[in-house]
Amino acid sequence: KPIFTEFVRQSRHTKKLLDKNGEFTINVPLKGVDRKAILGFCGSKSGRDVDKIKEMDLHLEEPDVISVPGIKEFPITLECKVVYKQDQDLSAIAEDKRLRYYAPGTANDGDYHTAYYGEVLAAYIIED
Repeated sequence: KPIFTEFVRQSRHTKKLLDKNGEFTINVPLKGVDRKAILGFCGSKSGRDVDKIKEMDLHLEEPDVISVPGIKEFPITLECKVVYKQDQDLSAIAEDKRLRYYAPGTANDGDYHTAYYGEVLAAYIIED
């Protein structure tokens, strides 16, 4: 089975949604989209506080198989259903990476990731 693995920090709003729904889309931009601006905004704001779709003037696309929509401006789309998830094992993270990404006393101290393994149920490019 084709599997896509995504890692989500414990503190993220996305984790709450994934744990509740168990489905996700992966949306990849093609040329012509200011992806740095969009990804920069979306990566620095929480969906708890901001409607990212509205703020970035993005458009949702109905999914083929799952309940989570795609994003028209990021047309390469994978529709995935979680088949397995696992919290990170602190002892399995290389020490240099643990210190770099989860340093004690920083905002990321203890904010580890959960790995979500999603079976790819559909893959397509959203057409205009």
